[in-house]
Amino acid sequence: ELWMSLEEHQDALELIMSKYRKQMLQLLQGRKGEDAEPVLKVHQANSLEMASQIDRVCEMGEVMRKAVQVDDDQFFKVQEKLAQLELENKELRELLSISKESFEVGREDLPD
Repeated sequence: ELWMSLEEHQDALELIMSKYRKQMLQLLQGRKGEDAEPVLKVHQANSLEMASQIDRVCEMGEVMRKAVQVDDDQFFKVQEKLAQLELENKELRELLSISKESFEVGREDLPD
């Protein structure tokens, strides 16, 4: 009984949809090209606006890309300078250590 009810429902739905499609086809065929013209103009205006916005987004993306590149370059320069300073610091500490050792050895050699 449930199966038959489902089939009847589907048949009724198919009938309704076929009538709807027929009416929509008649409606679309009955329209003139002039009715579609305002819609086309609005669509073209929207397309131009979207293209403009896409161009602006692309420009902003390019600006961001350049900013990131500049930032990366600056970061690498700072890293390089830091490495140079660390190396210089290490060398100066070694010289200081040698100097202290030499001073202590010289002091030990002096008579009291």
